[in-house]
Amino acid sequence: MLIFAGLGNPGTRYAHNRHNIGFMAVDTIAHAHRASPWRSRFQALACEATIGGEKIVLLKPQTYMNESGRAIGEAARFFKIAPEDVIVFHDELDLAPAKLRMKLGGGNAGHNGLRSTTAAIGNEYRRVRMGIGHPGLKELVHAYVLSDFGKAEHPWVEDLCTACADNAALLAGHDDAGFQNKVHLFMDARGHGAVKRLGEKAAD
Repeated sequence: MLIFAGLGNPGTRYAHNRHNIGFMAVDTIAHAHRASPWRSRFQALACEATIGGEKIVLLKPQTYMNESGRAIGEAARFFKIAPEDVIVFHDELDLAPAKLRMKLGGGNAGHNGLRSTTAAIGNEYRRVRMGIGHPGLKELVHAYVLSDFGKAEHPWVEDLCTACADNAALLAGHDDAGFQNKVHLFMDARGHGAVKRLGEKAAD
């Protein structure tokens, strides 16, 4: 059993924010893999699906971003799931838009949802870093991540979430490198390989 947790803020006000791309990803995975209905559990919305022969608990913490770890930790303890079997989908400022990188452990780069998760379950969980680009100046970050994706961004956001859903079985099988590669190939095939970064700090 594994946990796929998307990070975001609850409610319609935040639904289309850049900060909520983690929610968008697990929503797409749940739909694609015919998960059970979402229900309130573990201070989150939770559902279950079988992906790649593995039982997956999908979570969208409802504690707001800064307290995401409360829900993830509660679910992990209940199911006795080790940190390496927790996969967290989150927005990443330091990746160009439409890029994706996998990461195990490491720093949290100022991301409060990751900081909360690390406090709850330790640092050795797996991260699906979904690039949203950087606004260029540190003081612009807060407003940027809590703003909606622009209309021109919708195609790559939808395609990136679809790529995650289509290849989720690789995550369930602990083939993170294979997952990352398949997503890259999908995004390139869809014409998103040349999406321009926003600001000089974004990096591939």
